[in-house]
Amino acid sequence: MLRRPIRRTRKGDFEVRISAEERRLLASLVPQLRAALEADDDPGGATDPSLRRLFPAAYPDDEVRDREYRSMVHDDLRARRQAALDTVEASVDATRLDEETLLAWMGAVNDLRLVLGTRLDVSEETELVADPADPDGPALAVYGYLGFLLESMVSALSE
Repeated sequence: MLRRPIRRTRKGDFEVRISAEERRLLASLVPQLRAALEADDDPGGATDPSLRRLFPAAYPDDEVRDREYRSMVHDDLRARRQAALDTVEASVDATRLDEETLLAWMGAVNDLRLVLGTRLDVSEETELVADPADPDGPALAVYGYLGFLLESMVSALSE
């Protein structure tokens, strides 16, 4: 049985038990997503197609209403995502997190997972077993790890 990397402590905060390698991985992913978010300055729709899951259409059948909605919320949504990335970056080496910081981690890890899953075209049928011959194998392993980490956070919050 795998150990849970995040768990609630008796004090109510959260212990983060991830390796230095896992921390480096998270730290390396944050600037990649930040750069994609900063380049996405079109509230009418994500410039980078891999961001479409972060900014889904509110009115998929009405382009005019959807563009209007996006123009109102896009910048705020992007700023919130960037703030969560800032929080992860600032606390990536922490061994304990308060609930607010853990929630920021959850948002950032979920966003990273959504973007990576979109880039890999992950579906329900996608095998997350790393195949050394598959050029997407390492990225699929990261995707699987992010899902495992996210699940641990959700479990820790519900303890």
